[in-house]
Amino acid sequence: MLVISIVILNFFPIFASAKDVFYSNEVAVLVYHHIDEQEQSSVTISPALFERQLVSLQRKGFEFITLDQFKDFKRKGKPIPNNALLVTFDDGYESFYTYAYPILRKLGIPAVNFVITKGLEDPKGTKLASLSREEISEMRRNDKNIEFQAHSDELHAMKDGKPMLSNKLTLNGQVESDAEFKTRIQRDTKNCIAKLKALQPAKDVDAYAYPFGSYDDTTIKSLQEVGIQYAFTTKAGIVSALTDPMQIPRINAGSPYVRPHSINNLIKQSMREHLQKKNNNNA
Repeated sequence: MLVISIVILNFFPIFASAKDVFYSNEVAVLVYHHIDEQEQSSVTISPALFERQLVSLQRKGFEFITLDQFKDFKRKGKPIPNNALLVTFDDGYESFYTYAYPILRKLGIPAVNFVITKGLEDPKGTKLASLSREEISEMRRNDKNIEFQAHSDELHAMKDGKPMLSNKLTLNGQVESDAEFKTRIQRDTKNCIAKLKALQPAKDVDAYAYPFGSYDDTTIKSLQEVGIQYAFTTKAGIVSALTDPMQIPRINAGSPYVRPHSINNLIKQSMREHLQKKNNNNA
């Protein structure tokens, strides 16, 4: 009996720490925007809720990966952990530095922030304070798993009720030509890339989050021609090896209504829809 008891005690931690495998060779990408103690909106959550969400996911066995791991998975077919998760932020708000970054560092979780680089010129002059060059540089020095990618320079805006990235502008009664439209998108993207590259010289700036989630085939081609290889949408879903790298889905976790247990359910729902779509395609 003593031998049996020792064996059980020795192996019990292994069994107790076993993690459920929800999915393999796929990635769930989470998207956040703003984190604040006081402000309330559909895309703003409190620091406490943000931390509870991440801790809950860690306890359930989800594995947080870097953007580099994600790229290697998509580009080279390199293996990733089971239950892989990538954390993304949009817009480059200062609240990422103030609230999110300390929590991410404490928990050892990597993340990527898609920055509207126009805000770098006057960080306090935007509607919500933006990240400064100094803050981005500090975060990069202290944690190489926190990085910054493109969310446009000046095209995160509406003109005549339409997103400027994916719609031709009308100026002085004249609609942009195809060439003018392409030139505008590419000039803006090059400016965005250059500003971010200057703050993280060792990093490729080749990922982009579509402003307002709006894009089309012309947008995709224009971005690819200036070096964008991965583009993130606002459509929900799970990323597989076959997912178009220019149409990467994400799951919105940055709503105050998404409680810690709810993210797990959102991921499972996206996984079910992904499997159903895959089965329909194979039928």
